[in-house]
Amino acid sequence: MEISLPRLPGAFDGFTIAQLSDFHYDDYIGVIPIRAAIEIVNAVNPDLVVLTGDFVTVSAWSDILHNEKAAAEDAYPCAELLAKLRSRLGAFAILGNHDVDSSPGMVMEALRTHDILVLRNQSTLIEQHGSRLWFCGVDSMSGKPRIEEALAQTEKNEAVILLAHEPDFADRAAKYPVDLQLSGHSHGGQVWVPGLGAPWLPPHGRKYPRGRYQVGPLPLYTNIGLGTIRVPVRLNCIPEVTLFTLRSAGRNRS
Repeated sequence: MEISLPRLPGAFDGFTIAQLSDFHYDDYIGVIPIRAAIEIVNAVNPDLVVLTGDFVTVSAWSDILHNEKAAAEDAYPCAELLAKLRSRLGAFAILGNHDVDSSPGMVMEALRTHDILVLRNQSTLIEQHGSRLWFCGVDSMSGKPRIEEALAQTEKNEAVILLAHEPDFADRAAKYPVDLQLSGHSHGGQVWVPGLGAPWLPPHGRKYPRGRYQVGPLPLYTNIGLGTIRVPVRLNCIPEVTLFTLRSAGRNRS
């Protein structure tokens, strides 16, 4: 998918980003689409990979047994697998609601141990031929997303791509100088009935559950993810790898 961003510097015209989301790792079923997605990403060789949360799963049993940290342990084999991703500039990640509701410190440690930069209400930049592009990551809405805090680390009038796990966060992000939001969370409903849509969608993933949207001035893309929760079933919600090619406005192109 090509996305044109008016503030994107000409030096970043053609910059490619592969997005993966909602891994919900387990050793049996969940690992299969993750392995397939890694092969796809490595074949297209993007400039950057972004991982938009939910590396683990907090199940109803975890809540009942008060054993959320056990769920977070799945972040270590998941991160070990994701370390096999190949791109020119590495990978940036944010936490999803399951990550925050388990043990976010453990999930972050697992990712950082495998050289995956985690942005939790933080920003980082990429420089290319004297120009800059910012990536901003906010916490899940089940935690404390602080977009003002993250954007305070960026430079005024420079392009910003926001990683926010829940797509409905775009209603808030559209009020800030953000050029593109990339999200996941909804799984596209996990089951999508033609003509009816999804029988169930999670909180904060109901307004913009799948694909591309325009929320006021803000372009939004919701990736329908790789894994599943509750039951290992997907219907008309094929696990997704999204490859974005960024395009600058004509006046910015070199």
